[in-house]
Parts: sequence; C-alpha cells; structure tokens
Amino acid sequence: MQTQISSAQDSAVSSCGIVGSASYPASDVMARKPILILHTGGTIGMRRGPRGYEPDPGFLAARMAEMPEFQSRALPAWELEAFDPLLDSANMTPKDWRRIATAIAKRHEEFDGFIVVHGTDTMAYSASALSFMLEGLAKPVVLTGSQIPLAEVRSDARENLITSLLIAAQQPFPEVCVFFGDQLYRGNRATKVSASGFRAFDSPNFPPLGRAGARITLDRSLLRAPGASPFRLLAMADHEVAVLPIHPGVTAGMLQRFLAPPLEAAVLHTYGSGNAPDDPDLLAVLRAATARGAVLVNCTQCLSGGIDMQGYATGSGLAAAGVISGYDMTAEAALTKIFFLLSAQLDRDQIRQQMVRNLRGELTVPGH
Repeated sequence: MQTQISSAQDSAVSSCGIVGSASYPASDVMARKPILILHTGGTIGMRRGPRGYEPDPGFLAARMAEMPEFQSRALPAWELEAFDPLLDSANMTPKDWRRIATAIAKRHEEFDGFIVVHGTDTMAYSASALSFMLEGLAKPVVLTGSQIPLAEVRSDARENLITSLLIAAQQPFPEVCVFFGDQLYRGNRATKVSASGFRAFDSPNFPPLGRAGARITLDRSLLRAPGASPFRLLAMADHEVAVLPIHPGVTAGMLQRFLAPPLEAAVLHTYGSGNAPDDPDLLAVLRAATARGAVLVNCTQCLSGGIDMQGYATGSGLAAAGVISGYDMTAEAALTKIFFLLSAQLDRDQIRQQMVRNLRGELTVPGH
C-alpha cells in the first residue's frame, strides 16, 4: 500500500528558538505536535570561509528563518535544536550516537517526529545505531543532509529538508530512516554510494520505503509495525570493535596483530558471498580469536547481495573457524549492531545468536 503525502539529557544540545509554521485543517492543528529538527552538523549548515566550507553555529537556523518556504503553512510546525559544538560527521563516535538518541528520548513526547540533520560521511552509521538504541519507536526519525550547503544557490538542502519535514509528519511511522535526493531508505539498510552526487545513498538489499517526485509516496507495506513494547532508550557504550577489509596479500600475521586483545569484535569485509583465503595459518588465527571470545561477523564487500559461507570452500573455512554470517547487512549496520549487543552485556554465545536475528529490519535471513 502506498500513501501519498500532500503537499535526551546532554548539555551539548541547545535550543536555537526557531519555530516553523503548520498547515493542517483548523480542527487538526491543535491535535498535532511539531517536528523537532536536531542539527548535529554537516555540510548543510556550513558557510564558505577562508579555508573552505566551515561549520557556523546558528547559521542554519538563521537561514531557515529567512526562507519563506520554511515558514509556509504547507509544512508542519517545526522547532530546531543545534548541537554545540557542531560536528563534522567524520568525527562522529559512539558518544555522539548517544547524544543524538538521548536528545530524541528526552523530548520524545513533545513531538510527532524527528529530523536529524547530519553530515553524509557517517550518516548511515548513525542511522543504524539509532535504529537499535530507540526501542519501541512509534514515531518517524529521519536523517538527512546535503552535498551543498543551504546557503548556496544550487543546494540540494532545501528539497531534502522540506521533504523530510513532510515525511516526519506522517503517523504511524516507526522507522529510523535516511532521506536523500528523492529516496527514503530504512536507516540500517542505507549506505553512502556517492561522494558528490545528489543521490548519495542507496539501499542495495532492501527497497526504498518511499520516493519523492511530483508526489511523495510511502510504501506502507515495507514499514515496520509499531512494537508492543513501550518506547525506551537502550545503551550504546564504547567498545573495541573494528572493520577489517580482506584483500589480496592479507597474511596471518596481519590478522593476528589486528585481532589481538583488547579487540572484542570485528566485521570481516570479505569477497563475494563471504570468501577469504583458505590459508591454514590465517584460519588458525581466526579460530584462536573466536576461541578467546572475539565476535567475528562476515559481511560482503559487494554493494548488493549477501553472505553464503557454504557456497565455496573459502567461505566454509571461515564458518569452521567460528566466523558468523552477516547475511545481507551493510557493514554500517553490522558494526553498530555489534556495539549495541556488547552494550547489552550479553555473553558471547548470546551475542552470536542475536547477530543472525533480524532485530530492527537490518537483515534478511534466507528462508524467513
């Protein structure tokens, strides 16, 4: 079914006091709550400085206040809060995922939906992390940004922000998602595919949740149903987790140094359907790492498709060494899921069991 849309407790978050207008029928306006826009940083709110584009606190809020389209009664009411300091998303860490999730949880009851304005470089990581941290979510959380700042003439920021506002006003819509270009993706299925294109993201293994053209459509058959559990914020603590791309020339010695304690878990970025060299010394290193409790997850380097470690001898060797399948998860989803499960203080066997379960729509288990 497709629906057409017509026309936290962290001192680093501070209100800019900017509020937009609403455009619902008079009988409905008072019943609707505004949309909260959390400005974490990124290109969208930058302005040109002597060294190139630079973050400028308050600039995005001031620019939106000047633009008539953001005051239009065709948009839902909105309020903007900005992180202090604003962050280049390349500097994002699990601490910042916690900041964003906490800001949403803190004001969860005040708003009908949330937009997270974010830099593109690590947007897919943050979207994946939020999908695991925000349990029992019943409201939309839309991450967006731009390739060109809102202040520039040819910016893609205007359309991304306006469409995200319209999408975030839809109820019920219990998804953490990414809107960019003209596509709406499940957040833990999205990955960045272009450094400069306006269609910077894709969802290779799951269809778009919606599309924006002359009309905006949501495919409600793809949306997750609201959960029975109440909304709550789950922990995402710091852990020693990493991603290791497998490549020609990788040696057992390299892996041994990489997987040495205190590393707790790793995403192995392997060839094709989950293949790596079947060098006995290399497999022995992997076997020793899993034996000491390290969680190793196999994800493909390919943009689309998933893991089948029984298809080739080079994949079955990994399975025999204790490496578990990431199925069709993105590396971003796999990494943040490991952080999430380690933070839940599960034992290693429980973590391995949960890694191959579909918790938030992040993976497709064959036959299910």
